[in-house]
Amino acid sequence: MTEPKKDVIRRTDAEAIRLAKTLIRAARFGALAVIEPGTGAPLASRVGVATDIDGAPLILISMLSAHTAALIADPRCSLLLGEPGKGDPLAHPRISLACRAQRLERGSADQIRAERRYLNRNPKAKLYAGLGDFSFFRLEPERASLNGGFGKAYLLDRDDFISGGGLVEELAESEQSALDHMNADHRDAIALYARHFGRAAGGGWIAIGFDADGMDLATPDATCRIFFPHPLQTARDLRSVLVEMARTGRAAEQER
Repeated sequence: MTEPKKDVIRRTDAEAIRLAKTLIRAARFGALAVIEPGTGAPLASRVGVATDIDGAPLILISMLSAHTAALIADPRCSLLLGEPGKGDPLAHPRISLACRAQRLERGSADQIRAERRYLNRNPKAKLYAGLGDFSFFRLEPERASLNGGFGKAYLLDRDDFISGGGLVEELAESEQSALDHMNADHRDAIALYARHFGRAAGGGWIAIGFDADGMDLATPDATCRIFFPHPLQTARDLRSVLVEMARTGRAAEQER
């Protein structure tokens, strides 16, 4: 008698969702898979990535690239995120997002926000972001497959890792001023967030993004995802949460 197959997909829990959000928010690049026009064959290439405030991936690609023509012909695509570390690359977590690509109209509110957030994450892209043959695309996730390492497979719905509601737009209006203020006047607090909450080594960290769940920090060579102790309810909560985290971090370091 044949034994029934064991289900290899685990139940999606809070830990899996947190890992998925971390992989998406912390990514600096990914492997984009598209459908080649004419042949229907898969075509994969590496792209720089950032995220919109709600967590959807953003890419900046040339209209001269084969993958751009493929997305315009058929917006279905997949984005693989997750950087390998030491040892077996298959032992490190990664996430594959099934998406539909949306080209953002130049000068629209969505495009302006995408450009701002993308360049905060990828400042070197300023060299070509304004060129006429480059466009920003937002990848609208429909579902995701998360592999947290050997034996840790999960299937996620869009709502598991994409934020919604009016808070997204509310944060979009005030985010850049908050980033500019923190980077200009509170670099000591940012360094503390990186050390205490992010367990990140080195210095030179700056804040590059705020969202309802947390913040993204970066140096020229690394990124660090930090979650708030509790999600924001309004954009006005951001200041008090940052103050609370700085107080907690300083108190912990003084006790050592």
